[in-house]
Amino acid sequence: MNFKKCALSLALIASFTLAGCQSNADEHAADVYQTDQLNSKQETKTVNIISVLPAKVAVDNTQNKRAAQATGAILGAVAGGVIGHNVGSRSNTNTTVGAVAGGTAGAAAGSLVSDKTMVEGVSLTYKEGTKVYTSTQVGKACQFSTGLAVVITTTYNETRIQPNAKCPEKG
Repeated sequence: MNFKKCALSLALIASFTLAGCQSNADEHAADVYQTDQLNSKQETKTVNIISVLPAKVAVDNTQNKRAAQATGAILGAVAGGVIGHNVGSRSNTNTTVGAVAGGTAGAAAGSLVSDKTMVEGVSLTYKEGTKVYTSTQVGKACQFSTGLAVVITTTYNETRIQPNAKCPEKG
């Protein structure tokens, strides 16, 4: 395999690997529960949603960044070693230098993944009794509509307004 083909293969693999490191934040949605929240009593109220507005939510992406750095380092070291071995005299020195340089470059590329990522959210304004509140959540605007909805309280000061609408199916 010549140098250009190997470099192109490495670039494609690295770009697909790093692109896969975006957090989708599904675990933060109101209708997603942790196992310690199952089969437990949770205070539930009905509220009237007054407005549904789009919002962006910044979620932690540190775990994906670390994974991208490790994957980039491994892929870079392997590709750098192959390229180093195939350049010049096919010596162990070239292979080692190529692997170290490739691993360093791969880890640096993985560092480009952000510590935070923006995901789709909604800002829900709702009326509970005579008071009006706002709750911002991870989710899609099409999952909510004005009108009656259920709020579940799992911990102090946490509002989980359950989706009261369905998004259209893609088809």
